[in-house]
Amino acid sequence: MWSPTEEEKYGVVICSFRGAVPQGLVLELGETVQILEKCEGWYRGVSIKKPNVKGIFPANYIHLKKAIVSNRGQYETIIPLEDSVVTEVTATLQEWAVLWKQLYVKHKVDLFYKLRHVMNELIDLRRQLLSGHLTQDQVREVKRHLTVRLDWGNEHLGLDLVPRKDFEVVDSDQISVSDLYKMHLSSRHSVQQSTSQVDTIRQRHGEACRMPVPHHFFLSLKSFTYNTIGEDTDVFFSLYDVREGKQISERFMVRLNKNGGPRNPEKIDRMCALFTDLSSKDMKRDLYIVAHVIRIGRMLLNDSKKGPPHLHYRRPYGCAVLSIMDVLQSISEIKEEKDFVLKVYTCNNENEWCQIHENIIRKSSTKYTAPSSNYGLIISLQLLRGDMEQIRRENPLIFNRGVSVTRKLGFPDVIMPGDIRNDLYLTLEKGDFERGGKSVQKNIEVTMYVLYADGEILKDCISLGSGEPSRSAYHSFVLYHNNSPRWGEIIKLPIPIDRFRGSHLRFEFRHCSTKDKGEKKLFGFAFTPLMRDDGTTLSDDIHELYVYKCDENSTFNNHALYLGLPCCKEDYNGCPNIPSSLIFQRSTKETFSVSTQLSSTKLTQNVDLLALLKWKAYPDRVMDILGRLRHVSGEEIVKFLQDILDTLFVVLDDNTEKYGLLVFQSLVFIINLLRDSKYFHFRPVMDTYIQKHFAGALAYKELIRCLKWYMDRSAELVRQDHIQEAMRALEYLFKFIVQSRILYSRATCGMEEEQFRSSIQELFQSIRFVLSLDSRSSETLIFTQAALLNSFPAIFDELLQMFTVQEVAEFVRGTLGSMPSTVHIGQSMDVVKLQSIARTVDSRLFSFSESRRILLPVVLHHIHLHLRQQKELLICSGILSSIFSIIKTSSLEGDVVEEVEMMVESLLDVLLQTLLTIMSKSQSQEAGEYVSCLLSLLRQMSDTHFQHLLDNFQSKDELKEFLLKIFCVFRNLMKMGVFPRDWMVMRLLTSNIIVTTVQYLSSALHKNFTETDFDFKVWNSYFSLAVLFINQPSLQLENATPAKRKKILDKYGDMRVMMAYELFSMWQNLGEHKIHFIPGMIGPFLGVTLVPQPEVRNIMIPIFHDMMDWEQRKNGNFKQVEAELIDKLDSLVSEGKGDENYRELFSLLLLEKIEQETWRETGISFVTSVTRLMERLLDYRDCMKGDETENKKIGCTVNLMNFYKSEINKEEMYIRYIHKLCDMHLQAENYTEAAFTLLLYCELLQWEDRPLREFLHYPSQSEWQRKEGLCRKIIHYFNKGKSWEFGIPLCRELAIQYESLYDYQSLSWIRKMEATYYDNIMEQQRLEPEFFRVGFYGRKFPFFLRNKEYVCRGHDYERLEAFQQRMLSEFPQAIAMQHPNHPDDSILQCDAQYLQIYAVTPIPDNIDVLQMDRVPDRIKSFYRVNNIRKFRYDRPFHKGPKDKENEFKSLWIERTTLTLTHSLPGISRWFEVERRELVEVSPLENAIQVVENKNQELRTLISQYQHKQMHGNINLLSMCLNGVIDAAVNGGIARYQEAFFDKDYITKHPGDAEKITQLKELMQEQVHVLGVGLAVHEKFVHPEMRPLHKKLIDQFQMMRSSLYHELPGLDKLSPACSGNSTPRSNVLVSHGPMSPESIKLVHRHSPLNLLGSVRHSSSSLSSHTSSETGNLVILTDSSVGETAEDMYHMQASPSTSSLSSTHSAPSQMINSAPSSARGSPSLPDKYRHSREMMMLLPAHRDRPSSAMYPAAIMENGQPPNFQRAFIQQMIGPCKPCSDPNLSVADKAMPAAPSSWSLDSGTREALPFLSAHAGSILAPPVPPRSLSHGHYSLHFDAFHHQLSDAPPALPARTLRKSPLHPIPASPTSPQSGLDGSNSTLSGSASSGVSSLSESNFGHSSEPPPRTDTMDSVPSQAWNTDEDLETPYLPVRYSLSEPDVLESLKSQPCRSHSAPSGVIPQDTMDPPALPPKPYHSRLPNMENEEGMIIEDDDKHRPLHRKVSQPVSGGKEEQARVAWEHGIGEQ
Repeated sequence: MWSPTEEEKYGVVICSFRGAVPQGLVLELGETVQILEKCEGWYRGVSIKKPNVKGIFPANYIHLKKAIVSNRGQYETIIPLEDSVVTEVTATLQEWAVLWKQLYVKHKVDLFYKLRHVMNELIDLRRQLLSGHLTQDQVREVKRHLTVRLDWGNEHLGLDLVPRKDFEVVDSDQISVSDLYKMHLSSRHSVQQSTSQVDTIRQRHGEACRMPVPHHFFLSLKSFTYNTIGEDTDVFFSLYDVREGKQISERFMVRLNKNGGPRNPEKIDRMCALFTDLSSKDMKRDLYIVAHVIRIGRMLLNDSKKGPPHLHYRRPYGCAVLSIMDVLQSISEIKEEKDFVLKVYTCNNENEWCQIHENIIRKSSTKYTAPSSNYGLIISLQLLRGDMEQIRRENPLIFNRGVSVTRKLGFPDVIMPGDIRNDLYLTLEKGDFERGGKSVQKNIEVTMYVLYADGEILKDCISLGSGEPSRSAYHSFVLYHNNSPRWGEIIKLPIPIDRFRGSHLRFEFRHCSTKDKGEKKLFGFAFTPLMRDDGTTLSDDIHELYVYKCDENSTFNNHALYLGLPCCKEDYNGCPNIPSSLIFQRSTKETFSVSTQLSSTKLTQNVDLLALLKWKAYPDRVMDILGRLRHVSGEEIVKFLQDILDTLFVVLDDNTEKYGLLVFQSLVFIINLLRDSKYFHFRPVMDTYIQKHFAGALAYKELIRCLKWYMDRSAELVRQDHIQEAMRALEYLFKFIVQSRILYSRATCGMEEEQFRSSIQELFQSIRFVLSLDSRSSETLIFTQAALLNSFPAIFDELLQMFTVQEVAEFVRGTLGSMPSTVHIGQSMDVVKLQSIARTVDSRLFSFSESRRILLPVVLHHIHLHLRQQKELLICSGILSSIFSIIKTSSLEGDVVEEVEMMVESLLDVLLQTLLTIMSKSQSQEAGEYVSCLLSLLRQMSDTHFQHLLDNFQSKDELKEFLLKIFCVFRNLMKMGVFPRDWMVMRLLTSNIIVTTVQYLSSALHKNFTETDFDFKVWNSYFSLAVLFINQPSLQLENATPAKRKKILDKYGDMRVMMAYELFSMWQNLGEHKIHFIPGMIGPFLGVTLVPQPEVRNIMIPIFHDMMDWEQRKNGNFKQVEAELIDKLDSLVSEGKGDENYRELFSLLLLEKIEQETWRETGISFVTSVTRLMERLLDYRDCMKGDETENKKIGCTVNLMNFYKSEINKEEMYIRYIHKLCDMHLQAENYTEAAFTLLLYCELLQWEDRPLREFLHYPSQSEWQRKEGLCRKIIHYFNKGKSWEFGIPLCRELAIQYESLYDYQSLSWIRKMEATYYDNIMEQQRLEPEFFRVGFYGRKFPFFLRNKEYVCRGHDYERLEAFQQRMLSEFPQAIAMQHPNHPDDSILQCDAQYLQIYAVTPIPDNIDVLQMDRVPDRIKSFYRVNNIRKFRYDRPFHKGPKDKENEFKSLWIERTTLTLTHSLPGISRWFEVERRELVEVSPLENAIQVVENKNQELRTLISQYQHKQMHGNINLLSMCLNGVIDAAVNGGIARYQEAFFDKDYITKHPGDAEKITQLKELMQEQVHVLGVGLAVHEKFVHPEMRPLHKKLIDQFQMMRSSLYHELPGLDKLSPACSGNSTPRSNVLVSHGPMSPESIKLVHRHSPLNLLGSVRHSSSSLSSHTSSETGNLVILTDSSVGETAEDMYHMQASPSTSSLSSTHSAPSQMINSAPSSARGSPSLPDKYRHSREMMMLLPAHRDRPSSAMYPAAIMENGQPPNFQRAFIQQMIGPCKPCSDPNLSVADKAMPAAPSSWSLDSGTREALPFLSAHAGSILAPPVPPRSLSHGHYSLHFDAFHHQLSDAPPALPARTLRKSPLHPIPASPTSPQSGLDGSNSTLSGSASSGVSSLSESNFGHSSEPPPRTDTMDSVPSQAWNTDEDLETPYLPVRYSLSEPDVLESLKSQPCRSHSAPSGVIPQDTMDPPALPPKPYHSRLPNMENEEGMIIEDDDKHRPLHRKVSQPVSGGKEEQARVAWEHGIGEQ
């Protein structure tokens, strides 16, 4: 059965519980639980963390704690009964734990470790506190440490400051705001000082002086383990001050036996002492504990002969020291004893024994000997604090051990009455004695006795040290053979006071013989009396005593015999007539010195003092004696304070008339002496005396009379010193008066009460009289008044003993009222007066409500006067805060309405005025004080007070002024941050008081200033205040931790909501006056609605509807609301306010309201517009504040900027965002985009002289100046972005302006700039960018990207894969789509991010430039990739059935053209796609375009050779011709013939007749052009290349004959084309791919590989590819369908092309390849690059986007025919910057079905090519893996003269050439996939551009190396040796001067684009190349006549070379390249 618990109510979880039972409550270790019920070992209850979830948990998992239960039952609450500090530590540690881990994550390691240390300390201190074993002082100390650490941690973690009082958190409801403010200050101070609050709070005025706390050392000797002595020892411990070189304490003596134990067995474990009464000053001295060890035994320790064994001497042995400074720290921190070992050092020379401790301290090691071992005295020490009573109470164990109290030599800081002491300390200093005829010096022992006047020896009056009983005789220690001994031994003489007078000391000197008898022979004596004849004691000094001779027989029985003799020099002077016949003769040569120090409360060494104490002995001298008291030293007076006071009052009683005034003066002197800081701590002695010992019952009458007499004379006297002294002594005089009256009243049963009262009243009249005197003329009077005012508040407590509270209050009121007002008295007097008032307020009198009602008016009057004049503000604030503190305390107990009313009337207005003044000066300290006073007052005010306040205003103007003041103060309070951010308690309380006050005042505002008396200023002030209030950081609970939020809500609720309701109701009260606040309050109200508190938003958003409505009524529109709202929204959202919820709520609430309005349409459109702006602003903010990439930020900014311009037409905002965008571009180094962005602003300006105001960073200037500055900046950015063509028009525009102004200097400058730009265009290398189309699909994308597609301009060197990686890193959540099809709705609407990326080809607008023959390629290349608005990508697909033999018949192209909103480049690197168009290109059209492009390319190339634009090297032409002729013979265009000239085709497609004719004509033209080409080739061909030329002629004949039947008229050949045509004579097949085996002969890194890889380069797939080739992956750009029909199967051409066919390759070529190179690579090699290929094979511009389409597996190991053709078709025209309007097929259509073959002609050509390979210089480029089957050879590298070539190398040697293949361009897919020779790319230029534009095919893994390769001689690889031209270093950086120098050669894309390249519907091209023209660039020939093609020199700079831009990476690339060479 579950039963409610009685005791078990609260506990802590000591083991985590997983709650794995029904109804189980999951609990974590350390959680606290409230227990409700129990049942058989289980509890049911809730966790304090989650109070709403009830459950069960095992009882043994809970540690129960005590708690108070209130409201028992279902809703009971519990309050833990533990110490509040413990509770706080627990909560704080839990809060810190979370933050502590975050420190580690944020790498704040230093703070992390510090905090860990502090947390461990807190846990440990908390454990100590919970243990319950600490004393009260220890508890206090532990709490102090805890709070210091808590505050330290809170400050360093940025948490709130906790205000405390006595280490406990204060409740702000229980104290006044002023006190709370002070506590915050002191807590802050204690954090900074790391000291407790106790030390930092200032002493309040009039606080009684505290007794100084004495310190005590507890010392205990554990053992003396240094037992080599073998004799008894005495050990003396004392405290020694090194600086003063003297002992400061008595000695503590321990007597030990020869075993080191105590001689008295009872003393075991009780050898301990307490060195008492050390002041704080003593603790700062350099103190040591010194231990002297005296042995008792033979004269010499190691000589048994010296002295008989029965005689024992005290002999010095050793000394030990311990520095207290060194150990003080360690013993202060712990509460128990700590052990120390003291080494005992022995003295080397006994004569220096008295200095041994100093020598040890100074470490004069020659003078002492260290012990052989570490052992010595083991002592323990403990430091205790407090008076002796407290020590006895707190440490009873110490006193139970029989501790010896060891006092200071001299008095402690304070001597209490009744503390009687009478000790004389005598130090045996030194002696000088005669040798006495002996050969050796004496061993002298001194014996001392204390004798009374009658000669009797006083018993037990000599103490060698505490810890041992006193004795009657003292024997000094003996120094061996020393006639001038120095002892330095201190003896205490505790002689009873009654025996002191008449006593004397006798010193007897004996020689201790070490002969056999060992007797001690007396040889002299000395003596000294203790008191002089005049009754004073022996002075504290060194006394040199006379030594008198005597012997053992001398008798001292009659001490009178020697007492008559002089004892010392002073004595001798006193009695000169001494008879010489006395028995004792003085030994004139011998002397003996002692020093004395008296510590006595009864004996004095001062004659005047003695005379006063014995005044009755001199009755006639009393007046003189009283007068001389002033000359007695203060020490003596305080020592005999009680006796002196007793004497004075006795004298007063004896003769009042005669001695009254003198006694009064003496009393004043003594009282004022105690005011001296030196004797201040003796005041408690005086208090104790008055309370317990004072007996002058009649004294009061005389004291009152004298006091009054003094005051009455103050107006007359010029010298007022004695009056001022009396005023200063007022407090104690009143104490004596009152105590005397009490004693008298007690003795007489209250007689003469009336006389006493009237005399006091008269006295007060005199006081008032003194204060009312005008002191301006007399400075002395000012001091008298000041002295009186200072002392006055101290007498209240005394008066309260005799009078009622009201009576005393009346006295005080009269006195304070009699002071002149502020205006008339000086500055210093003001301060004194206010200090007196302050002490009055702090006095006990003021705490009574009866007295407060009387005193408050006069106090407030004075404060009011000062505040009005802004004087003494700090003192006034102190007084006020004391008053508020008292009133707050009183209000908790009783009624304070009347007092608060007084304060409101007197202070409220002046407080506000003062605050406004202070705040304007920013004095934060004073501001804090006064703010706390104002808040205290407002907090005390109730409804009635507010009502009275508002009713009391005479006019509305007064009320208005008051409201404006208070609202202004409140506003400043929130704006200025008077309280630091971490004063959360203070800030929340402030807010609470403000909101309460505002609620009271708002009704007055509404009532008085709404209707006819509407006042805009007051209302505006009110609204501003409310807005500021709601926006306060301290009220934004969303940012607080859950625990803190709950705490605040429980205490205050959400004050923002309270204020929002108030604000809304006041807005509604405005009525028609609302229009005054439009648009002014729109921004502030918008700020309020953006506060993330749903309720506030719901209340406030409808106000905007109201505003729109009122403006609509007034103006017929709400343009102002609209404009202001949009303006303010921007700045507020950018500050971080607002969120998605707000946007939705804003739209929802306003649309709902607007629905009912007549103007709903405009309203709805406005709300929609604002909502859309908000979407963009939120996106923009999220991008900016997150770690977003530049791209996202730029996109976001562009989006927002366009919105401002196009949708809401906000020009200023638009311009602001233009500049923000420009800055972002500059940061990302997008200089061209930055220029275009600034151009937007520039275009808004005119060339006019209109003045413009200062704006952003622009100064105020004319429009012309601003526009000029902008133009210059834009031109500069275009220059940095290498977009000189865009800068030139601006240069011209500026030139026109300068010319019109005749500013020739600027004109010259701008013209030169323009000229430089033209030079740059012609000379500098520029990289062509890639373009990528990106689709952003899914709702998770930012608003401006969501479900849109963009085209992006890639960065330098950026390929598709890199771009794709970049996009995925920018959108890490995004998923890359693997197909290019348009996504369906499920993807568009899903909550995810999908990215679809592929490369696209630009379609230039400026076709004219590109078609001009004479335009250099460098110029054209700019127009190919700039100002582009259209892009396209192609996707091949099949229509109808596929022809296995010839797939061209059914292969169509799907071409998508994308049109952008703006052309690229522009203000962004990417723009949105505005329109997409889809067209299908038929197979025949495709073929026409390909052949036409090839013809154009040939014509251009031939033309360049004819006109010597290409210099010397014929290789490029050879390749081009070979490619076309060989392909035509073995496949090429024959495939087209087969497909389209077939009768079936013509029959089925009657509409295509015209196109077929066109194709035929183009083929004829090709034959014609080839004939011209061969003729040119004949002319330039190198002798060594003749066989190649012959083969070309042969193959041309074959080609001609193959076309002869189809196309009659080809039989007439050009004469240049003679020669045999054999089937084997093709050199390089133009459209035929090359077989993998054959290409493997050309290693991927060899120059030969480069050679083949013009972007249209030759490559083939062999028909003999092994079946493994079926696994190769072909990447194309067109989409791959998921059905079988859409998969393209690669199949080798059956007709030709394999290495095993009959073509006669030279044997060395074939055999030189290692076997592994000839076969297909092993499987892992083939797949190695498959993923890389997917991304990395982005297409050339003309290719479809390859990265998306994995190619199909081959059928039977052969590529399907269509695919071969398709691939070649896609890839053929690799030159990307050729005419992109033509389809891929147009450029790449092969000429015959055999296009996929590589004829043996290739093999014949290879030796010729390889002959030059070793000496080619080409730039290193990173490898780029291509899929198997796509290889290309590059001829660029071979344009040097053949005569320079070294002997031919076997093909295998080429594999070590230092050239990596050049990767495919990311945007030209064809080059990646096919090697057909594209006419369109321009022959010469294609060579130039090929390094970067085309791709070098190679297998995805190079063939493994073999011994064959390694056996090649090393010099075969050395490019430098093979080259005769100097090696040009390859650089990657655009900035290197020599590279730039090399750029000045012929442009990278020379005059290549043929004029005939036009869209397919234009005319046919001319039959022959156009007229030649000469290049404008100089030839770059070296001495040997070898032309190094510029391409080789500077191609690495080109865009397509996939090199990173940064310098570090350049170096890496170079190293990697060289490493690659080595590897290969």
